Amino acid sequence: MAPQKLAGNARQTALAKLSGWTEVQGRDAIIKKFVFKDFNEAFGFMTRAALVAEKMDHHPEWFNVYKTVEVTLSTHDAGGVTELDVKLAQTMDALAKG
Repeated sequence: MAPQKLAGNARQTALAKLSGWTEVQGRDAIIKKFVFKDFNEAFGFMTRAALVAEKMDHHPEWFNVYKTVEVTLSTHDAGGVTELDVKLAQTMDALAKG
């Protein structure tokens, strides 16, 4: 069964669980910028997050420059933010804390 796009109270409740993630203007997606000590730390985060994303079969859009990783999450099959995005965002937050 395909994930369902979050709407209304369910969406607000789900997004309230996230720290530092914001909704993307003009798109049904969430975004967060992670800043690490250096490139090695940023790349390590991306590697750990990639392994989790692959297991979830849910892949982020991300952009990396040196110590900064900007992540955008949206479930393309559902046309917007789903519980999968919330779970991956929570996992990324935990990975970033080390």
